[in-house]
Amino acid sequence: MSQSLIIEFVGIFLLIVLFFFVVFLFVKPVQTRHLVSEINPSRSYQESVRRIDNLRILDGEEVSLDGHLVFLTHGEKTHKTIVFFHGNTNSPRQFAAVGQLFYDKGYNVLIPRIPHHGLKDRMTKDHARLTALELTKLCDESVDIARGLGKHITVVGFSMGANMAGWLAQNRRDVDKAVIIAPFWGWKGLPTGFFRPFINLLSILPNMFVWWDREGKTALMGPTSSYYRFSTRGVAQIMRLGWSVMKEARSVAPKARASVVITSALDDAVDEKNLDRVIGEWQRHGGVKITRFQFDKGICAFHDMIDPEQPYEKTAVVYPKLIELIENSA
Repeated sequence: MSQSLIIEFVGIFLLIVLFFFVVFLFVKPVQTRHLVSEINPSRSYQESVRRIDNLRILDGEEVSLDGHLVFLTHGEKTHKTIVFFHGNTNSPRQFAAVGQLFYDKGYNVLIPRIPHHGLKDRMTKDHARLTALELTKLCDESVDIARGLGKHITVVGFSMGANMAGWLAQNRRDVDKAVIIAPFWGWKGLPTGFFRPFINLLSILPNMFVWWDREGKTALMGPTSSYYRFSTRGVAQIMRLGWSVMKEARSVAPKARASVVITSALDDAVDEKNLDRVIGEWQRHGGVKITRFQFDKGICAFHDMIDPEQPYEKTAVVYPKLIELIENSA
């Protein structure tokens, strides 16, 4: 057999392998069966405080001061309590300022540290170990704790944290309001139909760490408690959690009493097509209270509209609107 014929056969074989690999990515189910809510609510304010102390134990010496769990309490169970979930590679500090505003309004405030986040080493590789199951367990634990902190529970999440808030909206009846800010249910420029194969691809490929600022790298402008890079495996797990909500929304109405969905017209990271699909599915079930709000381009609010340390922050506009939407929407 000639060398040219061997090369031709090898080329055909590789094309066939590539074809079946692509088909595999599109048809392989994204495993979400294990992402089931397990409810174990606190029976008192004191029990909630003890459970918060247990979470604080996880904030060891490797965690930065800005990375520690934040608990703002009035010393007793209040009428309202609010839980904030921060974004990917960031820390509880991201919501500390707006959390203080709600504390001043009489809320008990909890901002947990999401696993593998908030570490002193901003070049850490630990966040590649993040799993969707860890996120759901923290979701449940946070709401269970909130049951002892306040009569009415609001959960707020941004980006990765928004996927968590969306999961809670879908799964927890004891959440009075879920506030979902720029959820990571689709990557800008990624066709809607590629969401599932993209999750599968990132889950199969070896992990890669991608610079948030490819040119500046460790000269990254913005929050000093945020990592310089994100993990592709970690992103796959965050998207897996989003996929679980998209999947459940088709057949099951959300359990939270109300949801508020907030985006920005200038968001350069998140595609809203899957988000709008989930909202449409929720509305189709009927009897669901959903408030949808988008900051227009004139506000110049980009993806991270929450963190006051972002160089493009517009918190003077965003925070009052966030408070209004949380306190006044249905």
